[in-house]
Amino acid sequence: MVRVAAVQYEVGTDIAANLATTLRLIDAAAAEGAELIVLPEFCHHLSWYESREQARALACRHGDPFLSAVAARAARHGAHVKIGVTLARPDGRTTGASLLYGPAGQLLGEADKQVLMGAENDHLSPGAEAGPVLDTPVGRLGLYACMEGVICEVTRGLALRGAQVLLNSLNSFAVDEASLHVPVRAAENKVWVVAANKVGPLIPADRLEAVSEGLRVPPEWLHGAGESQIVAPDGGVVARAPRTGEAVVVADIDPGAADAERAALLAGRRPARYGPLAAPAPGRTAEAGADSLPVAVVRGDAALVRQAATECALLVALPEGSPVSAEEAARAVRGTACHVVTGDAVLVGPGGPVTGGDGPAGIHVLPWGRLAIITGEAARHPEEFRLAALADADVVAVPFTPREPWELRLGLLERAAENRLNLVAAGPDGPDGLAGAILGLSPDFTLWTTWQGPFTGRISHPLVTHVKNTDLLVHGVVAPAQAVNRLVSRGTDLVAGRPWRAAGALLEGPQ
Repeated sequence: MVRVAAVQYEVGTDIAANLATTLRLIDAAAAEGAELIVLPEFCHHLSWYESREQARALACRHGDPFLSAVAARAARHGAHVKIGVTLARPDGRTTGASLLYGPAGQLLGEADKQVLMGAENDHLSPGAEAGPVLDTPVGRLGLYACMEGVICEVTRGLALRGAQVLLNSLNSFAVDEASLHVPVRAAENKVWVVAANKVGPLIPADRLEAVSEGLRVPPEWLHGAGESQIVAPDGGVVARAPRTGEAVVVADIDPGAADAERAALLAGRRPARYGPLAAPAPGRTAEAGADSLPVAVVRGDAALVRQAATECALLVALPEGSPVSAEEAARAVRGTACHVVTGDAVLVGPGGPVTGGDGPAGIHVLPWGRLAIITGEAARHPEEFRLAALADADVVAVPFTPREPWELRLGLLERAAENRLNLVAAGPDGPDGLAGAILGLSPDFTLWTTWQGPFTGRISHPLVTHVKNTDLLVHGVVAPAQAVNRLVSRGTDLVAGRPWRAAGALLEGPQ
């Protein structure tokens, strides 16, 4: 067993004060017996600069007093310490870097942040290479930071290259980091995740009101969202810090506990299909779909399919293994405008089965937009949904069989969020009392735009209608037109901005 710690605290613009806080909390974590300590992102200075030149001037350099002090403190405690800072590279780039120091104070590895968020694009250069997987006495470790965990490629690549424990340093005011984006990366890859976020203002005090107005985010929400956490390979949170205030949370973990489960899960991938994930792609080119689409999940007979269609559903999803045949489904929707995705992934309209499907993702162009179908084992893998997004799908129907609670509590929600896809998922009775979900996209998504509703701190998260094991017919509404908008902040496109240059591991089997 290895004792790990996630540490959260406030960082300002006084670098000396930030170093004092950093060292004090490394000491606190070590006092709890932590052998592996994870600190937040941008620990030495707030991630807020007037210019690219200022960002470089204030950035850390290898061997400077700040990093030397952190390395020395790791050596004092014989601990592994992971920290996030901006780093001035000799080639003129300034990057957001994750650094891991070993128990002798040596730099064991580093990874430049590949996906930058909003204004970070103005001041920093993204990393162009995948970070290392480091074989250490406390496990095989992978390093990532904040926005890299809001999409799937970085963490998936680390797991495929053998990581057992992923270390995430965050600088985030989004509450959906803790509720969704952090724990899903553990569950979908069968790894441990140790995630350390900030608390306190993420904007200099004298700029807070102006930035609040520009972002159209209330100033009280521009604080680090806390809830630093340690997550088990099943997605369960074993230790969590509070929403506010300094904290050190610790847990004893077994890095190799999920090695067999991870190997079994990753063996179900289909890497021969995933070539587009490691290739450039333009932004969305297909026209927007309908503003709204009434949908339904039917877990009963053809009479319930007929009921859903006559109650105005235009798309019905049946669970994997449904006894309703394509012929029965066609008869049930005759005389309506409804389409049905059967339990064996056949698209059926009022006239019978709809043949074809464009491209590798099998896109069907329907009157309300573009439909993809992902079924069975494929529904467990983020790569399949990424292919649908790259093909400009608006809605994905998912007839599948849920096996583990994370698939419906976290997995499908993340597939909708990270790709801006509406999902209609139907299964037989599943674990944790859930059998499916209808996941719609909210128009409240892009920062720096006016939100229709109050800002709640949830940024990249779908609107959820759960389908319970006791439900036979569930109606919902999704928003095909919202799939066009993938810009979470200025300069940060969830799909076009994915780190495709460093995604080669996704085209291979696990190492």
